[in-house]
Amino acid sequence: MTSSTENSSRNTEAERNAAIGILIAALLGALLGWAGGDGGDRVGGVSVFAVVTIAAFAINVLAFVPSYRARTEHYYDITGSVTYLTVIVLAVLLSSDLDARAIIAAVLVLIWAGRLGSFLFRRVKRAGGDGRFDQIKQSWIRFLMAWVVQGLWVILTAGAALAAITSGAKTTFGVVGAIGLVLWLIGFAIEVTADAQKTAFKNDPTNDGAFIGSGLWAWSRHPNYFGEITLWTGMAILAFPALQGWQYATLISPIFVTVLLTRVSGLPMLERRADKKWGGQSDYEAYKASTPILIPRPPR
Repeated sequence: MTSSTENSSRNTEAERNAAIGILIAALLGALLGWAGGDGGDRVGGVSVFAVVTIAAFAINVLAFVPSYRARTEHYYDITGSVTYLTVIVLAVLLSSDLDARAIIAAVLVLIWAGRLGSFLFRRVKRAGGDGRFDQIKQSWIRFLMAWVVQGLWVILTAGAALAAITSGAKTTFGVVGAIGLVLWLIGFAIEVTADAQKTAFKNDPTNDGAFIGSGLWAWSRHPNYFGEITLWTGMAILAFPALQGWQYATLISPIFVTVLLTRVSGLPMLERRADKKWGGQSDYEAYKASTPILIPRPPR
């Protein structure tokens, strides 16, 4: 009886926290939607940035409904990708006088979102599910929070790109834009290569139950995350010359990605999972001791 009461209390607290999380995500989205639209293009008296912010949340809430009914997370990642694609296309269609910076920013995000979304969707389908959702998908409000947060995640990460696309300040692409583009391309190449290497490793039956420590994974324990952080940093640099006023708040993009991947749902979770699976094995402990957790370094 006591155990049942404690479980009920924990569930109630988790649901209360989820409700608070939804409110905070909506508030942050509203603030960023307002800041990102400062001085930018408008449609019907509303900034284009605000319109795409509303669209990001709406897409995820709509996708939540059938997903919760089926108690499945299979379409979570692909919905994230569709959200990126939709807000970028909307921003382009609703904005006027697009310059080279706006077009390049839009194309880069479309390439990234299309590639990553399809990759994650195939991975979840092969795995049969995503363990992160095992508990929360049984509670409608906890599951809803995951979808609402994904809407915020899209706007936070793509914020600088969206601000550059919808900005009323048009400037030449210039050296700063070129530096941002090169950095984005480097980050994207690292992420794609790391994902491809890990997929090939897992698809080899001889590697069943083993950890990957070859290719870029010999340089970093999480090279794909390093690539992700690098490409969004590049996007922020690329967008910077087009920003004005409160739009500079969208430069939080690479900071948000870095904190999310290194402090919240990325490295901590994966490191705990790896330690639980291979901790104590001499080869894994040697790999962990000699390989940086994030920033690549030539193998020793």
